[in-house]
Formats: sequence, structure tokens, C-alpha cells
Amino acid sequence: MSEPAVPSTEWGPAELVLAAAIARRFYLDGLSKVQIAAEFGLSRFKVARLLDRARATGLVRIEIGRTADIDTELSQRLRVHFGLRNVVVADTHDEDPIDLRDQVGRLAATVLTELVADNAVLGVAWGRSLQRMSRELRSLPHCTVVQLCGAIPQPGVSDNSLELTRSAAQAGGGTAVIYYAPLVVADEATAAALCGDPSVAKALSYYDQLDTAVIAVGGWGPGESTVHDVLGEDEQRRLAELGVRAELCGNLLDGEGRVVTDGLERRTIGVSVEQLRATPEVIALAYGAEKAEALRAALRGRFISTLVTHTALAERLLAA
Repeated sequence: MSEPAVPSTEWGPAELVLAAAIARRFYLDGLSKVQIAAEFGLSRFKVARLLDRARATGLVRIEIGRTADIDTELSQRLRVHFGLRNVVVADTHDEDPIDLRDQVGRLAATVLTELVADNAVLGVAWGRSLQRMSRELRSLPHCTVVQLCGAIPQPGVSDNSLELTRSAAQAGGGTAVIYYAPLVVADEATAAALCGDPSVAKALSYYDQLDTAVIAVGGWGPGESTVHDVLGEDEQRRLAELGVRAELCGNLLDGEGRVVTDGLERRTIGVSVEQLRATPEVIALAYGAEKAEALRAALRGRFISTLVTHTALAERLLAA
């Protein structure tokens, strides 16, 4: 324990020495107040008063450290502000989107391992940060891992939603429930036909049994959502005019977290908003300060229980 400078007027000399000795025994040596009282010939109430006064006057100062990669204070502030179960904020002031994606993905891999229970049903969506998370998974409790949404081909990207699901299952030696279908199709009839395929139908049947889901939060702008980018310009613009600000597994939200329904939901193959809301633990990954509006919408809609993000995005959420 360090020796903080304490004004001499706060204590009498003998009292100061006594309080310091009691503080050492309590905070450093781990003795109980009853044990300290017996050792010094005091009542335990006297010991408690001296310890309280030592804290109040600065004779004893307690500091909570922070690790090199997690901002524990900012994590706690964000958790309390939005009423979340867990928040983990990567302590970084890096502005490079690839570096931010990698840092959030690495942290999420550890968080997922920590929160998933044995024999759980785990749903895995798709996203660039989830792709990074998947590569960092070294172990996972044995569970059934279900693909949460269809695939969207990305230029130069080999890992799609199928591969992310497989990787998570392999990390825990569990079963992967996957299917071959796109996330967005041209019309409702095609979507209905695909949902009748046995492999797709099997995955869809698990969506009501999810214990945990891990998803990415998409915005509604170029490069902010793979769903946005796969649509034509007219549909992108029309949905923006309807108020779309966020996308979760193909589900669209306005700025207040309300679901926007305009037919696209009948052309997507994946978990529904109702099923996400019913999932006990939804872990969301978000990076890039420009995603603040989208992430705020998802938080307002109560779709998220655990958030993994980074400093700039967390600070922007709190500032708003």
C-alpha cells in the first residue's frame, strides 16, 4: 500500500499511526474487522469507524486498475446507461476500420467463449467483425451452432455465414446446422421455396430454441451493411426514406429501434426480429464511429444484451 500524503490536522499523531496500522492489516493482510479488534484491543465498531475515516480523509485510497486492451470504466458507464447485461469496450483510439474490426473481433471471441454454456444452442450471423471473431476462436463449450442468416457473396471474402458457423462448431467440437441459401432473394415466392428446402427448414426450426446469438450491427449506407449494398439504388433510397437506420441479420430498424416492414423481410432468409428478441443472450459486435446511429437504434429496440465495441463508438453513444 502506498503512503499518501495526509494533512496532519486530519489526525492526531498516535491516531494516525493506529489507523494506518489497522488499514494495513485490513486491506493488505486480509484480516477481518473482528480479528483486528482482538489484536489491537478495540471494539470492531471502532475499527470500522477508523477504516471509514481513513477512506474519507485519503489516508487509504483504493484504485481499480484497467487492462491494456479493455476500458473497464467506459464499459461500465455504457452498460448502466443502456441497461445492458455486459459491455466490453476495446481501449483504443485507432481510427483504421480494419484495425478496429480486428480488435473488436478478438475481444468478442473471448466474450463468446465466456458466455456460452455447455450444450447450448448458439446462433451465428455474418459480418466482417464476426469473421475476425471466428478466426480467433480457439475453444468453445460443446454446443449446437446454427447459421442465423443466408449468405451474401462478398468480393475477395472466402468466409461466409456457413463457414463462420462451421468454425464456431469446430472450436467446441459441436454440431453445425448450416444451409446453402442467399440472405436476400428477388421475390417472396423464391424465399418461400428456399425455406421449404430440408436443410433450410431444419436451421429455421432451431431459431425458436436459441440460447445465445452473436450478431453484427449494420448501418444503412454504402459499406455499412452488406444487405444495403446488395440492393439496387432505388430500393436503398426508398428504405432510407422510410426511416431505416440499422440492419440486424436482414431485419430493418428505424432510428427509434422500431421494425420497418416493407416487403424485404419476406424476401430474406434468416432469424426474425421476434426470434432475436426472444433469445436470452444476444451478443452484438459494432465498430466504426459512423455506426453510432445504427447501434443506438438496436439498443433502443432492446435487441442486445451484451455489446462488444470500442472507445470512439462508445463515447459517441454516451455523448448523444
